[in-house]
Amino acid sequence: MLTRPDTKYRPFIGPDLADRTWPSRRIIAAPRWCSTDLRDGNQALVDPMDGKSKRRFYEMLLRLGFKEIEVAFPSASQTEFDFVRELIEEDAVPDDVTVQVLTQARADLIRRTFEALEGADRAIIHLYSATAPVFRRVVFGMDRPEIVALALAAVRSIRDEADRRPGTAWGFEYSPETFCFTEPEFALEICEAVLAAWDPSPERPLILNLPATVEVATPNVYADQIEWFCRHLSRRDSVTVSVHPHNDRGTAVAAAELAVMAGAERIEGCLFGNGERTGNVDLVTLALNLYTQGIDPGLDFSDMREVVRMVEHSNRLPVHPRHPYAGELVFTAFSGSHQDAIRKGFAAQAARNDGIWEVPYLPIDPADLGCSYEAVIRVNSQSGKGGVAWMLEQDKGLRLPRPLQVDFSRVVQATADRTGRELTAADLWSAFEETYCLSGPQRFTLLDYTDDGSHRPGRSRRFVGRIAIDGRERSISGSGNGLISAVLDALREDCGIAIEIVDYHEHALKPGAEAQAAAYLECRDARGRAVFGVGIDADVATASVKAVLSAANGLTKRG
Repeated sequence: MLTRPDTKYRPFIGPDLADRTWPSRRIIAAPRWCSTDLRDGNQALVDPMDGKSKRRFYEMLLRLGFKEIEVAFPSASQTEFDFVRELIEEDAVPDDVTVQVLTQARADLIRRTFEALEGADRAIIHLYSATAPVFRRVVFGMDRPEIVALALAAVRSIRDEADRRPGTAWGFEYSPETFCFTEPEFALEICEAVLAAWDPSPERPLILNLPATVEVATPNVYADQIEWFCRHLSRRDSVTVSVHPHNDRGTAVAAAELAVMAGAERIEGCLFGNGERTGNVDLVTLALNLYTQGIDPGLDFSDMREVVRMVEHSNRLPVHPRHPYAGELVFTAFSGSHQDAIRKGFAAQAARNDGIWEVPYLPIDPADLGCSYEAVIRVNSQSGKGGVAWMLEQDKGLRLPRPLQVDFSRVVQATADRTGRELTAADLWSAFEETYCLSGPQRFTLLDYTDDGSHRPGRSRRFVGRIAIDGRERSISGSGNGLISAVLDALREDCGIAIEIVDYHEHALKPGAEAQAAAYLECRDARGRAVFGVGIDADVATASVKAVLSAANGLTKRG
C-alpha cells in the first residue's frame, strides 16, 4: 500500500446540497421491493443456477411476498430465455406479481427480450446504459450526446416492440448505470430525455433506477445525489425513483435507507447481499431493520432457517454465521456479561404484559424468525454464570440460585479452559451431575426412608432412612424441627457428618402434576467452607433428602 494514496486516488465530491432535508426525515413505511436474485445475483455466481434451481428460488420469493422480481436477462443465454418462457407458458406468475427482465441498449437484444415475454399479462422492461465519464471515455468512446442518443434509440425500439404486443401491460425502467459517479446534471439530462421519449403518466409511471453500481462515497453523499435528482426532475408524479446500491464500501444498507429518506420509493437488491464483487444491497437486512422499528416490511421471514438453506443451496455460497438477523450465531452470546443481561432480559420479558420486546442485546425476537431460544446463549471460556444457568434452565429446567451459579461456573470455566472448546448442553449436564454427585457411585446413596410427618407446633420431626454407605446398606435416624434438619441430625449422629444449612430453594422442573422437583441446598461444614447439594425427584420431600446427601457426598469428596 502507498504511504501517499492521494497520489493515486482522488476523493469523490458529491453535489453541493447545503439545504438537504433528508437527515430530518424518518422512514415510516416500507419501500417497493424488487428482488434481483434471479438476474443480478445469478450473474455473480461461479456456477449460475439452472432452470430448476431458478424455479425453486422464484417460488421461494413468491412465498416471501415479493411483488416485483427481476427473473432473467433473456438475451444473455438460452437458459435465461427458456426460464422466462416457462413462467409465462405455465401461468406461474400470480396476478399481483410483475416479472422484470433486463436488456442492453441494442435493438437485436431488445427484440429477443420481447420474444421471451410473448404472452405475458404484465412485465417490466429494464433498460440500462452506463453514463459515467470513465465509461464514456474508456468503454464506449462516446461523448454525452452520443450516450443520450444510444439510450433514446433503445427507448424507441422498446416502444415499437411494446406497441406490437398490446395484450401485455408493459412497464418500463431505465437505469443510468454508474449513476453514483455520473455528473449530476448529466444523469438528470439523460433521464429527462428518456422520460420525454417514454411519456409516462401518474397512472403508468416510469421507473428511474439510480444505481450505486460501484460505491464511491459515503452513504450521505448518495442520499444527497438522490435528493438533488428528485428536486430537479420534472414530472415527478409520473416517475418512481428506484435505487440499486452495491456494497463496495460495505455501506449498501445504510445507503439504501438514506436514499429512501432522500426520496427513493423502490429498492432493488438480493437476499443476503449476493451480487458482483461485494454484492448488492441485502434485502433481508433492510426489511428486518424496518421490522425492528415497528414497520411492516411486507416480506415474510418467519422461517429464516429455511430461507438460508434455500439460498445457500441455490447460490452455493454460505451465509456468514454473523450475518444480521440470519446468521447461525447472530442471536448467540458467549460473553458472560452479555449472557447475564440476556437471561435477566428474558425473565423481565416474561413478567411484562404489554407485549413490547425489550431484551438486552437482542433487537429482534428470534421467535419471530422461526428461531428457538436454545442457541441464544452458548458456553465457552468467555462465558459466565448467567450463561451456564441459562443453558441448564433451557435444557433441564433447573433454576439455580445465584450462589450455586457462581459455584458451578468455576467448574465450567476450568473445564472450558482445559478443553479449549465450546461446551454443549450435554457437557454441562455431565459436569453438573459429577460436581453435585447426581450420578455414578457415591459414598451416600438413598435407598428408602420414612418420615413421621408430624407438623404440630412443638413436635419434632423424625427421619428414619435406609442408605448405602460405600455400597453397604445401613439404617440411620434423626430428629429435627423439619425433614431436612432431621436428615442432618441423622448424618451427624450416625455418620459423623456435620453440616449446617445456609439457604434452601426448591421448584418444579416444569408445570403439571407429574413434574419432577429440584431442591438446592447451600451449606457450611464445621470449618466454615461452603458446600452445595442438589436433589431431583418426583417428590419434593425426597428431592430435599437427596440434596442433603448430595452435599454430604460433596463434602467427603473434598476431604
